[in-house]
Amino acid sequence: MKRLLKSLVTISALSSLIVAPFLLSASQASAETKKGTDASYIGAGVAGGVTSGGQGINDDATFGGNVTGRVKLGTTPFSARGNVLWSDKTSAIIPEVSVDVPIANRTNAYLTGGYSFVEKDGSPTPIGNKDSVVLGAGIESEVANNFLVYTNAKVGLGAYQNSDTPAVSINGGLGYRFK
Repeated sequence: MKRLLKSLVTISALSSLIVAPFLLSASQASAETKKGTDASYIGAGVAGGVTSGGQGINDDATFGGNVTGRVKLGTTPFSARGNVLWSDKTSAIIPEVSVDVPIANRTNAYLTGGYSFVEKDGSPTPIGNKDSVVLGAGIESEVANNFLVYTNAKVGLGAYQNSDTPAVSINGGLGYRFK
């Protein structure tokens, strides 16, 4: 019986020595949780279409600009976003919802889903020349007090007239935090 008790104490002590570092590192990791950013902001920058619809008329890759806004939805990982991508011909208005993932202090990665409304169907924008479902991914980071930089890629599904080629736009800019 004494031998069994001694074995149990030895096993418990060794188990504690093995498990303790994992518990300490887990509590340390949770103390260093990535905060990300909860900024609501509005920004402006450039937008570049990198695909064409292949038809040759009003569906070439187009360079333009963007205005982007984000409103954080409480303590959830979701945000409401709005974008306007324009060219010298017309613009596309894109309301979106995003899932935001903190990846570093004051920095988020995000995935978006929304719909593009082209103001003049058939005229080129950086995200195609007709209304379409839009999926996207991006990164935003606070770089100074009340200022952020953002970049994202958007894919318009079926965003060209007479073509099922997806439209791809790369966007970036500088934002001002209002909340």
